Amino acid sequence: MQEETIAAIATASGPGGIGIVRLSGPRAFSIGNAITATALKPRYAHFCHYRNPEGTILDSGISLFFPAPNSFTGEDVVELQAHGGSIILDLILREVCKLGARQALPGEFSQRAYLHDKIDLTQAEAIADLINSTTEQAALNASRTLQGEFSKRIEHLITLITELRVYVEAAIDFPEEEINFLENSQISAKLLAITDQFNTVMSEAAQGALIQEGMKLVIAGKPNAGKSSLLNALSGQDTAIVTELAGTTRDVLRQHIQIDGLPIHIADTAGLRHSDDIIEQEGVRRAHAEINSADRILLIVDGTTTSNLDAEINALWQNSLTPSRRDIPITIIKNKCDLTDSHPIIHPLLGHTLINLSVKSGAGMHLLRTHLKGCMEFTDGGQ
Repeated sequence: MQEETIAAIATASGPGGIGIVRLSGPRAFSIGNAITATALKPRYAHFCHYRNPEGTILDSGISLFFPAPNSFTGEDVVELQAHGGSIILDLILREVCKLGARQALPGEFSQRAYLHDKIDLTQAEAIADLINSTTEQAALNASRTLQGEFSKRIEHLITLITELRVYVEAAIDFPEEEINFLENSQISAKLLAITDQFNTVMSEAAQGALIQEGMKLVIAGKPNAGKSSLLNALSGQDTAIVTELAGTTRDVLRQHIQIDGLPIHIADTAGLRHSDDIIEQEGVRRAHAEINSADRILLIVDGTTTSNLDAEINALWQNSLTPSRRDIPITIIKNKCDLTDSHPIIHPLLGHTLINLSVKSGAGMHLLRTHLKGCMEFTDGGQ
């Protein structure tokens, strides 16, 4: 495949000021010269006309030639910059394919960059993350990974592990030496240091995935605790129907929001209770399935009627979560503080976080938003 020359439209579909057709491979230079009727110089911007074999001008623009190995893919690369109309770019792509290129497969330019050691797999994934970023923070994280910051951390860990392995193997291979390497306290210290660095890298990777993909919050609790009202308050719109009638929410309602640029996917679920209503039973079943796939659970309780929070949490474990998912962090939302004459507050409780607030009046909602940002910024979620 690397003996073939590939071509593709490198800019997004739709109208625009500029569109780019990119070529990579052994015939990129000759094809670029043919369609532009210009002897392309390395790393020089040529203004030229793009013509078909009959001499008809398709468009005019800037052409660039990057000779191997100093290009993105490590091969000869030619970029044909034209006006950004989809028709004209398709015409140029069709002509370069007639001249000997073939249309690239999805991700094939990045694949060739990887095969020529221009990027590693982490950087290749970062390209997709950068393109698909939905927030500023996600884009900045992907950009840093693309520049090789994460790869350097991994390479450093590999170096430390290799050095430690050499040290241990030396002790095994040369037992007659007077110094007992394995009893040396440096071994334990180095191993602990490597473990700490590994855990840090894993935590940062998990946090980066949350920022890139968004944290999934599932709002759970008994009927009429204020789940749908909380969804509406966080999303800023009337997504869910709110009534005094228990069991109004029958299906899972989903909403995507951003809090200061951090993406969050919220799911509002049916109230958790036993019911003889077949439709409500299905809603509760779906609620359990959503809870099991959550990154964090917002367990909302009615502050005017709930006195035993421990029982609420135990009921959630028993009815919703499989044993393998009982490590999902829980934020307890004690709603209706405006009716209990209590003040909005956030504090740890039973190994989780409790926030006393009022969804209706908005009192304490800023505490919840700050807490959710903290959960995305720090892996312990301990705000």
